[in-house]
Amino acid sequence: MTSQVKSSARDTRRRQTRERILGAAIAEFKRAGMAGADVNVIAAAAGVAHGTFFFHFPSKEHVLLELECREEARLADDFARFLDTTHTLVTALAAVVNLVAGLEQRFGPVLFKEILALHFSPTRPTRDEWSDRPVIVLLVREIERARGDGETHPEVDAFYSATFFLLGIYGVLTTTDNTETRDTMLAKLVDTAVRGLGKEV
Repeated sequence: MTSQVKSSARDTRRRQTRERILGAAIAEFKRAGMAGADVNVIAAAAGVAHGTFFFHFPSKEHVLLELECREEARLADDFARFLDTTHTLVTALAAVVNLVAGLEQRFGPVLFKEILALHFSPTRPTRDEWSDRPVIVLLVREIERARGDGETHPEVDAFYSATFFLLGIYGVLTTTDNTETRDTMLAKLVDTAVRGLGKEV
């Protein structure tokens, strides 16, 4: 066996181990939250030694960063595919709501809140510029497109509009448990955003 084949097999095992740890950590975070998560439980569930967890992830926060990065890329891909179809600004905003709400449903309220807390934390291990966040980049571009097509007021600030809209979604999802109330609030959020951009729904 050549050294290149051995290296490839080793890299494959390393990736598989990392995926097992990530999956076990997500399950533990859903159960106990990040602060309450037990690394020993994660390691045992992944079938690895305690130290192997830290070989792959320097801290529990880094697990959340990995998860956030992957999910944001997936959401961005889904949103980009939607934007390739015939749509309006209203349906684009509704699509963002549905994508983020779907993420919250998959993660559950505990893990979703943990990711948002880390996202906005001043002690976050890495700080990204907004231009490194694919979902907000796509939303900013969509608002700019709508402005160029006359769907919004000509002086709309696309970045601030996109940011406040996303913050509104996060706020509703993290503070409202009743499904009917939540759906009503999210629908009103879209209506209010569109009116704030200068056009009636």
